[in-house]
Amino acid sequence: MTLKKLIFALFVLMCQLISAQNDTITNLKEVIVSDRTLYSSNKSQSIQILNDSVINKNQSSLSNLLNYNSVLYFKEYGRGMLSTVSFRGTTASQTAVIWNGINVNSQLNGSADFNTFTAPDFNTISIKAGGGSVSYGSGAIGGTVHLSNDLVFKNKFENDFRLDYGSFNTIGVNYKMILSNKKWSTQVGFSRNSSDNDYPYVNQYTWNGIQRKNENGQYATTNLYANVGYKVNPNSVVTFYSQSSNTDRNLSLISESDSKTKYVNTFSRNLLEYSVAKDRFSSNYKVAYLTEQYQYFENIDSNDFSFGKSESLIAKMDFGYQLLESIKLNGILDYNRTKGFGTSFGDNTRHIGAIAIKAVEQHNEKWQNELGFRKEESSDYDSPFLFSLGSSYVFNSFYNLKINLSRNFRIPTFNDLYWETGGNPDLKPESSYQAEVGNVFKYKKITLSETIYFIKISDLIRWAPLDGSNWTPENIDRVNSYGSETNLGWTNTYGKNNLALNASYAYTVSENVETGEQLIYVPYHKFNSNVSYSYKKIAATYQFLFNGAVTTPSQKYRFVKEYWVSNLGVYYDLGTKYTCKIGLQALNLFNQNYQSISQHYMPGRNFIINLTFKF
Repeated sequence: MTLKKLIFALFVLMCQLISAQNDTITNLKEVIVSDRTLYSSNKSQSIQILNDSVINKNQSSLSNLLNYNSVLYFKEYGRGMLSTVSFRGTTASQTAVIWNGINVNSQLNGSADFNTFTAPDFNTISIKAGGGSVSYGSGAIGGTVHLSNDLVFKNKFENDFRLDYGSFNTIGVNYKMILSNKKWSTQVGFSRNSSDNDYPYVNQYTWNGIQRKNENGQYATTNLYANVGYKVNPNSVVTFYSQSSNTDRNLSLISESDSKTKYVNTFSRNLLEYSVAKDRFSSNYKVAYLTEQYQYFENIDSNDFSFGKSESLIAKMDFGYQLLESIKLNGILDYNRTKGFGTSFGDNTRHIGAIAIKAVEQHNEKWQNELGFRKEESSDYDSPFLFSLGSSYVFNSFYNLKINLSRNFRIPTFNDLYWETGGNPDLKPESSYQAEVGNVFKYKKITLSETIYFIKISDLIRWAPLDGSNWTPENIDRVNSYGSETNLGWTNTYGKNNLALNASYAYTVSENVETGEQLIYVPYHKFNSNVSYSYKKIAATYQFLFNGAVTTPSQKYRFVKEYWVSNLGVYYDLGTKYTCKIGLQALNLFNQNYQSISQHYMPGRNFIINLTFKF
């Protein structure tokens, strides 16, 4: 597909569904929002919110949801395999995943595997573009992805149960129960997604003409969660969030002659939070205990494996004071103790303490200014002084201007520092300066946003064979990343007919300063669109995704060509008193042969049928 055709499709199909997303926080008397500062202190940056209705119309994996509904670019090592993200041309470890206000990027490798998350496990999923290290610490350079379990405080009892069955013996089960009143709120649920994953490769054959297929690609992901909130009084709330996950998967073979391997990844997250607000004062206390562990089996027929594990204790205090009617100040204290141990990096512990000060000035109803500073002290590295400065001005109902400047960073991981065959304990954190200007236009039921940005990254950590043989990480790269993100959406109702058109387009240049070359696996162009239609009990959705060509580190397979994929879903509500929906999705509708990582083919046309019960 040429760029000309892509731009034409952009304007024909409209863009990002901003109408289903807003920056408003629901009244705290009914809903406890797990990450309050995300909205109140970030008017100068773009925040996209995906609510229940968007989440439930997509596949269960977080990778697929975000790939088809945001500007994020994903690198997948085959269906259900490792899936990492690139936001604004940055690396996988430069996008932070925030779970109920806590940064949960891996302490071992710095990134997050988005195929270990199940999207329906969360009430709201938000994507904030741009730097966020002042609020969320390491990794928040390209942007942040927020996974939230918001608690409702009103009389409610609801069960949500979904079953999926699809091609390649793919099975999905998702259950959520909400029980609440004006004092208590409880959410419990579980999800399991598994597949034989033995799909044939489109138009790919062995030397003797046998159809190639995805071998050794079985996977199963199981998640359990429980969230409880209690209103001590009208001004204070205690909440507890808990989630555990296990992902057991074989690793798809590139060649039929490769050895069969296996990777098991588990994590556990527990967060206790207490919030109180009275008069001009507010305070929020968080204590979290996080664990993650992996086991790698070089031969699935053997019980031998290598492993890595981390245990993190996090304490955070946020004190707020309404200095004037128009000015609110927040002082934040952070402490993080992480112990990491494993086969290849020994047994190490590091301590991180941080202090941050943030101020929000609501000059008037139209104009908000934001200022923040953060400084960390660590046992392992010297941290840069971080800042964020932003302003949002609403000129009228048609136009809103947003400006943001920030300095952000990413700390070296346990693998970077302590890997026994090449770790470098003298590494510095990656540092970046970022500037962005956002323009938001609204006219009747149309919303258009256009953001341009520039990121200057220094001390980028890269593993290289500096002595000709042994690989070691060094702060040797500098990168300039710049581009634009365009979002445009429209919805309307004609009698009982509801129609929504939405899409997004990202143009990204991410160049190594020394070589002038685009970074590997960063496409210049990404475009997606969604068309939704409903009439009474019938609904249908059509999704389109285009990713431009990318370069790879391989000399033999230097490029991965551009690709486009379409999905079609049809749904019918069988229920009367209670909701009972049946849905059918045709994925990769036109049976495209494509891959996002070289030699890791994705499936051709396949189908999923699902049943959803809500009672």
